[in-house]
Parts: sequence; C-alpha cells; structure tokens
Amino acid sequence: MFINLKSKRIFNILGFPLFLYLNLFDINIINKEIKAEKRLPAATEKDLFLYRQMGASYLCIATKAEVDFNKSLGIASATFANVLTGKHGGRIKELGKKEIEGKRLFNIGTFQIVGSAINICSENIPKDVKKDYEKRFKQLIKGNKK
Repeated sequence: MFINLKSKRIFNILGFPLFLYLNLFDINIINKEIKAEKRLPAATEKDLFLYRQMGASYLCIATKAEVDFNKSLGIASATFANVLTGKHGGRIKELGKKEIEGKRLFNIGTFQIVGSAINICSENIPKDVKKDYEKRFKQLIKGNKK
C-alpha cells in the first residue's frame, strides 16, 4: 500500500509535465526517422566549389607552415572524399545518380584541390605536381572535346 500510494503520487506530479514536454518538443520514440533510409542530396557545383576551396586553403596554410606537401594534400583530399560521402552519399549531381567509391572521390578531390591551390598559392606547389596537373588537365579537355 505504501509503495502504491507513493508511485501514484509521483505519477500525478510528473505525469502531466512529462506528457506536455514530450508533445511540445515533438519527441516521438516510435516514428523516429532513420538516416540510413533517407536518400542524401547529390553534391552540386556550389558544394564542390566550397569543398575544393576549403581543401586548397588547408593545403596552402599547411605548406606555408612547412608541413610536408604530400601529407597535406592527402589530408585535404581525404577530407574532401569523406565530406562527399557523409553529406551527399558519394554522389555528384553532374555525374548522375551513381554513387562514387571513396578512392575515386579521393582522386577527384586531389585533382580539384591542386587546381585551386595553384591559383591561390602557386609558390607552395612543387613544380612536378604543377606539370602533372597541367598534363592531366589538357588530357581531360581533349577527352571532353571528342
């Protein structure tokens, strides 16, 4: 009897405020949306520009601070790939609905980041990397003209 009276009293004191709180703040335990089932939006050109510029900025700052170029570029490219995977499901709008694998995203990020970094801090980019970028860029342009 003692426990029953106390639990009834606690329920009366806390029941209504708890009910009100759950309803006002739309806390719903049963119908929670599962993120894995939700289709993430593909990255737009605006998104890619932002991620590319952030990677290039990181690369320029790190190389000015005398951090190894290859390590800096690897970290910037990995971040680029991880953001595209996490926020956009590895999809780029211009490339259609197909999800791009992590290694390819890493390579795309590397190419784009180096291109932007050449415009921002050309003096920090090794000459062999610049030459390789220009060669690959010309091949890409030739491939698109066909």
